[in-house]
Amino acid sequence: MDFATQQDRRNIETEMPWSERDVPSTLWGQLTRTAERFPDRAATSYQLLSGPQDKAETLTWAQLRDRTAQAANLFRALGVGEDDVVAYVLPNCMETVTTLLGGMVAGIVNPINPLLEPEQIAAILRETGAKVVVTLKPFPKTDVPQKVREAVRHAPAVHTVLEVDLNRYLTPPKKWIVPLIRPKAEGEPHADYRCFRKETKKQPTTLTFADSTEDRVAAYFHTGGTTGMPKVAQHLYSGVMYNGWLGGTLLFDENDSVMCPLPLFHVFACHVILMAIICSGAHVVFPTPAGYRGEGVFDNFWKLCERWKTTFVITVPTAVSALMQRKVDADISTVKTAFSGSAPMPMELFKRFESACGVTICEGYGLTEATCLVSVNPPAGEKKVGSVGIPFPYTDVRILKVKDGQPVDCAVDEIGEICVSNPGVYAGRTYTETPRNADLFHFDRYLRTGDLGKLDADGYLWITGRAKDLIIRGGHNIDPAEIEEALLAHPAVAFAGAIGQPDAHSGELPCAFVELVDGASVTEEELMDFARVHVHERAAHPKHMTILPELPKTAVGKVFKPDLRKHAITRVYNAALEQAGLSARVVAVADDKSRGLVAQVVLEGASEGAVGQVLGDFTRPWETAA
Repeated sequence: MDFATQQDRRNIETEMPWSERDVPSTLWGQLTRTAERFPDRAATSYQLLSGPQDKAETLTWAQLRDRTAQAANLFRALGVGEDDVVAYVLPNCMETVTTLLGGMVAGIVNPINPLLEPEQIAAILRETGAKVVVTLKPFPKTDVPQKVREAVRHAPAVHTVLEVDLNRYLTPPKKWIVPLIRPKAEGEPHADYRCFRKETKKQPTTLTFADSTEDRVAAYFHTGGTTGMPKVAQHLYSGVMYNGWLGGTLLFDENDSVMCPLPLFHVFACHVILMAIICSGAHVVFPTPAGYRGEGVFDNFWKLCERWKTTFVITVPTAVSALMQRKVDADISTVKTAFSGSAPMPMELFKRFESACGVTICEGYGLTEATCLVSVNPPAGEKKVGSVGIPFPYTDVRILKVKDGQPVDCAVDEIGEICVSNPGVYAGRTYTETPRNADLFHFDRYLRTGDLGKLDADGYLWITGRAKDLIIRGGHNIDPAEIEEALLAHPAVAFAGAIGQPDAHSGELPCAFVELVDGASVTEEELMDFARVHVHERAAHPKHMTILPELPKTAVGKVFKPDLRKHAITRVYNAALEQAGLSARVVAVADDKSRGLVAQVVLEGASEGAVGQVLGDFTRPWETAA
């Protein structure tokens, strides 16, 4: 099916409505269909280590179907019904794939970021009411089992923990050493701990229960959570299958091999890629438990693409920047396209990548709250660098602004809030917590994404920033993307993040944080001079520049701005206290659910009133540290 232009999109929509498309209503229905079509073709591969000759495991479509059935049967045997939750806190491995799929078939699956702290993991488990948790058995160089053990202690609904042992992926002598150095589990948990592999092997390879017959919630995905308590989004089967259909119909076919070093707790890897693989019959490769973060993955990346005859690379801008610091040292003639998501791709980075690798980048856009996909620069069509392409078929994107208390459409090229309606949007029920759905929709169906953007005359979507990321300087709105784009054009800059730092006069002033390319040398003052030349709006010139060894990032490679804001609040408030001759200091910045970021101040002999006089000039709250 052609998808290269806006006319192709319209043709697909006029051919038949979405409700009449021949798409199975459940994941099991689609997986069964694909396994019957391609039983002996490779479905998914995984390698624990990143070397191009390291041990790898591959499942065919028939094997993946059988293992999914075994996992689903196990979860049902443990009391998981259609409305019950199976959570997993796992790095990437083959068991993560079968847990994800089996969890959706049996009930509701809840992937959880293993980088979260125990209190956040516990909060998600309580919010979703998870009964079963799948996680790692204690293993060297990871604290995931220990964190989950602590989290489960505070999640009383969890009655069973199934452990995955990564040692089975190793070869001697490492395989022999792990049992000798494996960390010991501590504490007496209330849950029953069992071996995932042993328990699934006891189950038959066909479903022991009837598959769902109606649309229902199949997955919970949390959004945020690196600080504060995450929100939990609900995903229906219909939204999951819509994402799979898009990828399987418009992007991949059974001859494709897809390299996906993204985490399997994120919608990009789970819905955009894995579901598209299931709908198309293509082959997906997951290298190392940590994906792009795995040891040696960037150094071996192109050799891995040669090994697996990769045709599509799945990536994010931060990973592309890291790859640009390595030579292309392998035959990558099979690679046709790199799909990039999670954040807009800077123009300079786009040019560097295509020039160095000869691989076309297609930027796309999606979000957890919409089950994911919204738009893409079509692989076979015009790619507007910096845009996120044209909306997918059956996706309606409107750019809205509020005027006189009512939402109205923006004009062509006018910036407003991106609002989306498509089969992936669960209108009115996006989040598990009902209060979070208030004011989340316009016209009761258009999800307010919180992203700022515009539609150009050709219908291409451009993201210009986050509504909450706007720097508001004395009432003047500054888009941080303008500062970041300018800094990323400097050859020494690998990553950049711009935020508003607190200011007693203007409310906020722009400041910037950068991470340098390996081996590069530049001073903060030189970068300030560079920004003054290349940031065209004078009000947007950064008032402070900080070079960090590494910028904080999310698991899918976005610069994590809340940590940058904490850094800036600490620096600005402490400078103000010092200038006032007070000994008090900010020792931490906490994320309060109702007040946002709150500075924690140790008085150290200063009076609370004197500190209040100084910090009261700023809009961000503060409190004395306990």
